[in-house]
Amino acid sequence: MKNIRTYLATLFILMALTLSSCELVGDIFEAGMWTALIVIVLIILLVTWLFRKLRG
Repeated sequence: MKNIRTYLATLFILMALTLSSCELVGDIFEAGMWTALIVIVLIILLVTWLFRKLRG
C-alpha cells in the first residue's frame, strides 16, 4: 500500500507541475466522455443481443 501512495503522490506532483488546471480538467472530462460513450454502446449492443436471443 505504501508503494501505491508513493506512486500516486509522484504522479500528482508531476501533473501539478506540467499541466495547467484547465488543461487537466479538460482531459479528465474528455476521458470521461469517451468512457461513457463506450459503455453506452456496449449496453445497447448487449440489450440488442438479448432481445434477439429471446425472440429466437
